[in-house]
Amino acid sequence: MPAAPHSTPNPLSIDEWAALSEDEPGEFVDGRIVEEEVPDNEHETVVGYLVSLLRTWAHARGGFVFGSEAKFAVRPKRGRKPDVSVYLPGGHRPPRRGINRTPPDIAIEVISPSPRDVRRDRIEKADEYAAFGVRWYWLVDPQARSIEIWELDSTGRYARAIGASEGRLDSLPACPELVIDLDALWAEIDRLGPEEPEN
Repeated sequence: MPAAPHSTPNPLSIDEWAALSEDEPGEFVDGRIVEEEVPDNEHETVVGYLVSLLRTWAHARGGFVFGSEAKFAVRPKRGRKPDVSVYLPGGHRPPRRGINRTPPDIAIEVISPSPRDVRRDRIEKADEYAAFGVRWYWLVDPQARSIEIWELDSTGRYARAIGASEGRLDSLPACPELVIDLDALWAEIDRLGPEEPEN
């Protein structure tokens, strides 16, 4: 079931969505703002880990890394905010302000456990990012303790390039010398408290 749209009297344009305050949550689907997943500490631990790692790697080489508030016009009536987005060194330079109309080289989504969010990340966003021209789509699932890296192929669809759940990934496509230590990432999650807060 798709996320419920916020009630707005008239459909918005993609530019009106882009101009909304950063405090206004939600992505943009068919003229309406739809709720994003509600990130928990597990989700934010993964996002923080990847942003820190990728920014260190990309900055030294002239690339750019953005967190979850960067807005992308993936279609004329669709706007998305990946959990992490990367413009690789030597490629396009993102604008200083406004919505991004040039696809990032890498879009990363951290999968939340609800069925609605899984569907959105694995099906809806995969189709939209592929049509937008995002070359690499990473899916990180903290519950399954897995990472999948999908590459856009010549037919305009994603084909899985890498799937892993443990150890060190040091042969990442398009990211020479970048190393992701999955065991360290899962250990970071394990440092969090119990599933539910204690009373």
